[in-house]
Amino acid sequence: MSDHATAIETLFGKAEDFGKTSMELFKLQAIDKSAEVLSVLATKFVITIVVASFILSINIGLALWIGELLGRVYYGFFIVAGFYALIAIVVHIFRKPWIKDPVSTTIIRKMMR
Repeated sequence: MSDHATAIETLFGKAEDFGKTSMELFKLQAIDKSAEVLSVLATKFVITIVVASFILSINIGLALWIGELLGRVYYGFFIVAGFYALIAIVVHIFRKPWIKDPVSTTIIRKMMR
């Protein structure tokens, strides 16, 4: 009977070790996925800032050029602002298929790898 009790104790000990190892593995995988998603988001954020700075500079130059052509500098800024207002309306209308769905899909895909 002692041999049978020892086998059960050994089995429970191995099950406990397996549970602890599985939990540790789960934690490490969660940390890995979180770090991967955050690094991708940080990289995209930096690229977005650089591109936004470039676009801002181009827009100021374009507004000044259009304003010079029309005779009043502020006309150029109004035209450029109107163009961006139109883009904002279109993006707002199509925000789910253009922004929400792709971002959600990307995050889920990164977390599932």
